[in-house]
Amino acid sequence: MLLLGIDIGTSSIKVSVVDAESQQCIASAQYPETESAIIAKQPGWAEQSPDMWWEHVQKAIMLLQKNNDFNSFDISAIGIAYQMHGLVLVNKEQQCLRDSIIWCDSRAVEIGNKAFDAIGHEVCLSHLLNSPGNFTASKLAWVKANEPEIYAQIDKIMLPGDFIAMKLTGEITTSASALSEGVFYDFLCNRLSQEVIEYFGFNKELFPTINPVFAGHGQLQPLVAAKLNLRSGIPITYKAGDQPNNALSLNVLNPGEVAATAGTSGVIYGVSDVLAYDKESRVNTFAHVNHTAAQQRLGVLLCINGAGSLNRWTKTIFGASTTYQQMNAEAQQIKLGSNGLRILPFGNGAERMLNNKVIGAQFYNIDLNVHTQAHVFRAVQEGIAFAFRYGLDIMRGNGMNPTVIRAGQANLFLSELFTESFVNATGVPVELYKNDGSVGAALGAGIGSGLYKSAKEAFSNMKPLQLIEPSHQQYEPVYQDWKSILKTQLT
Repeated sequence: MLLLGIDIGTSSIKVSVVDAESQQCIASAQYPETESAIIAKQPGWAEQSPDMWWEHVQKAIMLLQKNNDFNSFDISAIGIAYQMHGLVLVNKEQQCLRDSIIWCDSRAVEIGNKAFDAIGHEVCLSHLLNSPGNFTASKLAWVKANEPEIYAQIDKIMLPGDFIAMKLTGEITTSASALSEGVFYDFLCNRLSQEVIEYFGFNKELFPTINPVFAGHGQLQPLVAAKLNLRSGIPITYKAGDQPNNALSLNVLNPGEVAATAGTSGVIYGVSDVLAYDKESRVNTFAHVNHTAAQQRLGVLLCINGAGSLNRWTKTIFGASTTYQQMNAEAQQIKLGSNGLRILPFGNGAERMLNNKVIGAQFYNIDLNVHTQAHVFRAVQEGIAFAFRYGLDIMRGNGMNPTVIRAGQANLFLSELFTESFVNATGVPVELYKNDGSVGAALGAGIGSGLYKSAKEAFSNMKPLQLIEPSHQQYEPVYQDWKSILKTQLT
């Protein structure tokens, strides 16, 4: 029996087929090969076309079948992971009304700040566990205020994964986890937030049916199934944001367990059983995939917008090194500290851990007689690692003290230098796993469809590839120097 996982990333779509019995990935594909563009009509804006995601999902599934030998009619369930916080709007004909305002868009920061003050800080933090910030609710309010002709046509609002599920099934559903990441969900009352809806003047009818994450979210439509060479009626039994899904794929489900990713953005995601929040909303708390009112499981999320995005930008600008592997090899030839070169990696919109400030990516202490592109490559990876340390210290101040962090051996964690910098800057060991968001989504579908009796059973064959322990105390003075530069930008 096979499971299909779909991961809707900012850069591309990844799909995987997992054998349910062995829990192993037997086929995977990615589309497109080059990174998808982010539309930025104004500084601080970030949009993508949901119809582009759907086109790429279809092409990825067809590419998966073209390049791999498996019987697609043996797929029994589908799971979806997706980039968080994006706003998708459709009319009654299920047609997109505008491009999605995605996770790193900063246009709604002030709208969220005003809502925070008007609703009340204590009410927002105790009920929503976050300030409205520039999350999905504030983005919807921006559309309501600035594009009233579009707002008037909305039948349903969705997160990116809800949209792809709709295209596959014709049904529109969401979950408490998805609503919480949009800051629409009241944790104390376990329902849509009346305060948010009333303050912004939203109609409750705009929100889809709320189902558990591990549940039926529709069945594959016959016409879509025929086009994709899949069996009609396959159920979608799992749907989650990329960071909760990444945690699931690393078997991070219980209080005290912590996961990390370093893709386009950088994330540390820890699980808690306490309805806690950061008073400054620099880290955010959402419903984890296994959260229920009876058994609270909260995902405490630190997000750094500028992580892999800076590494990608560096690769584009310094085109002499054509691969990330070459960049990593050059960077490893440079000593710790990059000969004084310091880089702040915050060039991808407002950073929540910096109180939603937009300070941009910044280079300090460049010596034209000393620094080469290899120094830049190393300083970029050190700067990203130091941003993780800065954010982890905020999480520590809120009671999250990991003794080990689990990460997939992917993206920046493919770099030995970055992994070493991360471990030594944070002082926390990292367990690396053969991990992938689309594989996690497939296993999530297995849990949701009842193929596995529990999440524990779904990950019974998972073993770490490597444990990396802290080994260099010399990172601390370099980090403190980097931190002092950052503080000059925050005062």
